[in-house]
Amino acid sequence: MKQTGLYKMVGFVALMVLVVPLAAMSAEPAEKGITGDWLLKVDFNGQQMTSILSFSKDKEGKLAGQWISFFGLGELSDIKYEGNNLSFLQVSRFGDQEFRMNFAGTLDGDKISGTLSSDRGESKVEGQRVRPMPAAVGNWEMKVKMGEREFTATLVVKADKEGKLTADWQSQFGEHQISDVQFKDGKLTFNRTSKIQDSQFESTFEGTVKADTLSGTFKSERGESAAEGKRIGAALIGKWELEITSERGTRKQILQVNPDLSGMYGSMPVKKINLEGDQVTFQIVLEFGEQKFEISFAAKLEDNKLTGETTSSRGTQKVTGKKVIAAGKKA
Repeated sequence: MKQTGLYKMVGFVALMVLVVPLAAMSAEPAEKGITGDWLLKVDFNGQQMTSILSFSKDKEGKLAGQWISFFGLGELSDIKYEGNNLSFLQVSRFGDQEFRMNFAGTLDGDKISGTLSSDRGESKVEGQRVRPMPAAVGNWEMKVKMGEREFTATLVVKADKEGKLTADWQSQFGEHQISDVQFKDGKLTFNRTSKIQDSQFESTFEGTVKADTLSGTFKSERGESAAEGKRIGAALIGKWELEITSERGTRKQILQVNPDLSGMYGSMPVKKINLEGDQVTFQIVLEFGEQKFEISFAAKLEDNKLTGETTSSRGTQKVTGKKVIAAGKKA
């Protein structure tokens, strides 16, 4: 039976992208230098494949690593990190076939480079550290007390590619402009110009972000007003380990939900993850030449678990997921 061009492409990418992992283990300073996520590009015969390397510490404090691609999640083994030299092994299985790939390279600041080798040849690898999104980013449900009165609003904080912050104050009362947004050491500050009917006034805000709460104070010539915020979508935000099941078997995948409800499904960016009540949905569109491959995700969020399915032109797959809790933290 002949395979379609899309199926061949998917199979080709799966072979190259799933089989490439990375990790490290050394003294404490070195471990701090490599933990986090890295965006990786693998050159295979002139074609670039994108994946994510994720490094963390397990419950015993040892460094662990994962290779994340659109096609699934792979754990790393035989990890060695001495000086700036890095090596690892990953074994991937597709049906009855087993593929082994070795990486040898170096870590230099925020960059990783090296070579993947197997019995199929060698591929050049280049990677760069993914900048974490500032904890202040996201949508905040705010309550502001002015004397005996309480007002509600939504504070939307965004970050550009360089990490520069902007914000928007959305309220039923008046028009508001926010400027000079700063976030450092857990402290969020900004200036606000408010126009309500014929009155205009300036205020400043200083608050503290702790996990999914924002507590602070507005100050102006009118006095001080206490403000309390709760992060919208907090139950969904974070890293999820998914099990995806079809008639072809079960595989693992990672769904990363960012504070602004953008995210990553494997190594594929998701512009907007929708959360309405307990329903989570998003869509991904992949392009292979002139062909498009669409995936729809729909799941129910309940008790730190996701239950649902993905739908594409290749059929429907069942999805279950659990939230990944970092070592030393409680659910």
